[in-house]
Amino acid sequence: MTQFFQIHSQNPQKRLIDQAIEILRQGGVIAYPTDSGYALGCRLGEKKAIEKIKWLRQLDDRHNFTLVCSDLSEIGTYAKVDNSVFRLLKSHTPGAYTFILSATSEVPRLLLHPKRRSIGVRVPDHKITHALLDALGEPLMSVTLIPVGETWPMTDPEEIRERLGAHLDLIIDGGACQLEPTTVVDLREIPPVVVREGRGDPAPFR
Repeated sequence: MTQFFQIHSQNPQKRLIDQAIEILRQGGVIAYPTDSGYALGCRLGEKKAIEKIKWLRQLDDRHNFTLVCSDLSEIGTYAKVDNSVFRLLKSHTPGAYTFILSATSEVPRLLLHPKRRSIGVRVPDHKITHALLDALGEPLMSVTLIPVGETWPMTDPEEIRERLGAHLDLIIDGGACQLEPTTVVDLREIPPVVVREGRGDPAPFR
């Protein structure tokens, strides 16, 4: 049965965060709030959970998954970051950006684009997300919760429960989120390429 936790967006309750982490560690798929809509998440190495997320979103192997990280040092474990890229990341995290970078060997092959060996990384500006990451001690494998055939991410946890609850292990109600998805920036080459415009200001990467 799907769990439904109401977690305070500014002061996340530790007891509920700990329960959410236990669900993740048991291989669960969760819906959780970020600074740009709700997202689906699971642990990095959980193949069944990753396949379920791909099925829910109808994603193919060419989709760039995103590692939601707590800070820049964590990004450096999973993505190749030189000095120029580090400066850009430092200036724009946390925030509503997803950055595409070349992956290191720490990233499971299941998450990689089969030809480019790239991975999306981001450091969101949301207290519930950071409470989850701090308690888990590693990044969340994540994708924005955009229903199949639609353009915008879901922002209402009650609607998520109504439409997808049967397929999720936990829905975290952290209140309504911003409607726009992240701005996606490819940093594998300089100058960067803005792949998708969203909530994050694309101007610094033009």
